[in-house]
Amino acid sequence: MTSHKQLFLKHFGQTSVNPIAIEIEKARGIYLFTPSGKKYIDLISGVCVSNLGHNHPKVIKAVKDQVDKHLHLMVYGELIQKSQIDLVKLLNDNLPSTLNSIYLVNSGSEAVEGAMKLAKRVTGRHEIVAFKKSYHGSTHGALSILGDESYKDAFRPLIPSIRFLEFNRKDQLDQIGSETACVIVEPVQGEAGVIMPVNGFLSELRERCLQTGTLLVFDEVQTGLGRTGALFAFEQFKVLPDILVLAKALGGGMPLGAFISSSENMSQLKTNPPLGHITTFGGHPVSCASAYAALQVLIEEKIITDVVRKGKLFKKLMHHQAIRELRGLGLFLAVELKDPDHAERLIEHSPRKGFLIDSFLFRSDSFRIAPPLNISDEEIRMVSKRLLKLIEETH
Repeated sequence: MTSHKQLFLKHFGQTSVNPIAIEIEKARGIYLFTPSGKKYIDLISGVCVSNLGHNHPKVIKAVKDQVDKHLHLMVYGELIQKSQIDLVKLLNDNLPSTLNSIYLVNSGSEAVEGAMKLAKRVTGRHEIVAFKKSYHGSTHGALSILGDESYKDAFRPLIPSIRFLEFNRKDQLDQIGSETACVIVEPVQGEAGVIMPVNGFLSELRERCLQTGTLLVFDEVQTGLGRTGALFAFEQFKVLPDILVLAKALGGGMPLGAFISSSENMSQLKTNPPLGHITTFGGHPVSCASAYAALQVLIEEKIITDVVRKGKLFKKLMHHQAIRELRGLGLFLAVELKDPDHAERLIEHSPRKGFLIDSFLFRSDSFRIAPPLNISDEEIRMVSKRLLKLIEETH
């Protein structure tokens, strides 16, 4: 009989030559379980998706309740559906007044596409500024603003009029000008290896955009929904974007994305032409029910208020001569190793120690620590001990 792994490798569209290829039958909390019962600690959270861990009872109940009511009804934006309304109301209650119109889509890439289109529509301009070593998705538009040429060369031609600056370089901000529709930036660069903004960089970027009439877009696909210790990372840096992009953890484990702006901006997608942005499955009612339940848990159970402290606990425990730096904010952390090849060995051998860690697209000397936000102190100590032991064995 053909095994599931053989079928996976033969018929499943692959993204790399060496997928993890561990079969997972169920998941709960910070653990993933194989059909034989072997368990793995999830330190990736589906790349910042599972902020409440796996199989959270309130999220699962919300999904089951919605499934009993209805699934997809109509293309996005035509019929009033309670799960969508509940979600956008709760989001709106926790966002600044200038971010009061929420367009629901399926994923981060699609949300980025919507944000790019909205910026062009509102400003009438064509240029988009992004940053080197940024990641915003892999559709053609999102790929055009990805800040690493090696990931794009095979798919050219891409969207024209894209300009790249270096993150944290204030001296380059004068390249944002009167033809720039928007600047899109991760408030903390994720795939670059969790690079923090320094010396008021985001504030000066905000000021330059105001001076030039350019819209500022924050891609919070990874940093949003509590990952850095606030509901949105822009709150910690006290810089307000014109457009906010969310996905990953937004859906509570279900596929969901959003781009958010003012009602005045968003209304321009309705005319000239009509259907300026359209999606069939965006804001799927089951995804919205899941998202609403997950957001309620994050807020009402005050999970986010403890995230910064938990990140500091990791930093306190993770000391080894092979580690050069542990950087990041909250539970969005990167461990940089002194040996540039060490991270690859560590990731390769981590499953045999019972946990899963992951690399960064643009930072090969580091690995990520991004567990569910409700990981306990006891679990953090246990995980740190296992990580240090493997670092010792592989360095």
